[in-house]
Amino acid sequence: MDRGEQGLLRTDPVPEEGEDVVATISATETLSEEEREELRRELAKVEEEIQTLSQVLAAKEKHLTEIKRKLGINSLQELKQNIAKGWQDVTATSAYKKTSETLSQAGQKASAAFSSVGSVITKKLEDVKNSPTFKSFEEKVENLKSKVGGTKPAGGDFGEVLNSTANASSTTTEPLPEQTQESL
Repeated sequence: MDRGEQGLLRTDPVPEEGEDVVATISATETLSEEEREELRRELAKVEEEIQTLSQVLAAKEKHLTEIKRKLGINSLQELKQNIAKGWQDVTATSAYKKTSETLSQAGQKASAAFSSVGSVITKKLEDVKNSPTFKSFEEKVENLKSKVGGTKPAGGDFGEVLNSTANASSTTTEPLPEQTQESL
């Protein structure tokens, strides 16, 4: 099959990044012994470099730990420093500053709205208190208080009304002196 009959799609595999080049060579293509030997030397060299870098990294990490120990830096202090640094980095961003400013403005607007709602509620309660219906209800409560409490002047608080009612009922249930003499 020639290229024209296959169309535009390639059928041979394309090596991915990091994929071993030797694994992508098709079985029909063979490497010369010289090419194979060159690839083996390169493979050995890269593996040796990786081993050396791992050893250097381990030595550096050990040295870092020793320096921190001498400075008295422990994991908790390091965590605190990392968090503080991270927070400082976050607060320095323009997104944080914009968000903070927006939230501050929203808070001010909400505070003003709640204050306005409070003023409206206070005004409405005053309107209700001054309404004829409430005045009529208030008069009826005052009349009831005077009937229950006897000759107490209107305007006493609820506790006084209860006390006067209790006193009035206790005086009516006391036996008369004549009744006590007859029962003896």
